[in-house]
Amino acid sequence: MAKTHEILAQSRKDEGKGASRRLRHAAFVPAVVYGAGQPPQSIQIEHNTILLAAKHEWFFSSVLDLNVDGKVQKVLVRDWQKHPYKLQMLHMDFLRINENEAVRINVPVHFHNQELSSAGKTAGVVISHNLTEIEVSCLPKYLPEFLELDLSDLKEGDIIHLSQLKLPEHVEIPALALGADHDIAVVTAYAVKEEVEAAPAEAAAATPAAPAAKAAAKPAAKDAKK
Repeated sequence: MAKTHEILAQSRKDEGKGASRRLRHAAFVPAVVYGAGQPPQSIQIEHNTILLAAKHEWFFSSVLDLNVDGKVQKVLVRDWQKHPYKLQMLHMDFLRINENEAVRINVPVHFHNQELSSAGKTAGVVISHNLTEIEVSCLPKYLPEFLELDLSDLKEGDIIHLSQLKLPEHVEIPALALGADHDIAVVTAYAVKEEVEAAPAEAAAATPAAPAAKAAAKPAAKDAKK
């Protein structure tokens, strides 16, 4: 069963830019909860609570227990605004979920054993993680915090596509239902070929042409004087 994590919050009545500024000065993050056929609810969360939670992958990809004034709602983080250069969260949106309806959300991919693979041990082979998160669809109770991909068998020239991922039970990748064109590469391993410069002997062989051309030009000049 998917894990859940509790986030403590309080309801708020004051809205608008001025109220949001006051909340931020008081070390709170203004936020809104919406969805599931219920009216939007304005809330506030202690900034340290958000700051600590945001250090973990699960905060952005898992079902959360949002506890507002003692009442718990199942939610997902839907949007957030960060300060452009300060370590500060400015605003957050949470989406209420129906536990009987499938959700679609991006979850991170954890890559394992790359350094043990043949590709990882071969000089000149570049292993590219083309996707670091993937959209999945499932009921909230089956939502994984992350997907795992074992790269121990990866060899030079290998390409691992979405369809090759081992998914947890009851979890699907919606993109695969759209056809083969959407079965994109998650990991590629290819060799990088360096351009070889011309050898010094080859360069030296090319230089005598210039003096020979000058020598041939001198008799022509004397004939012209005559």
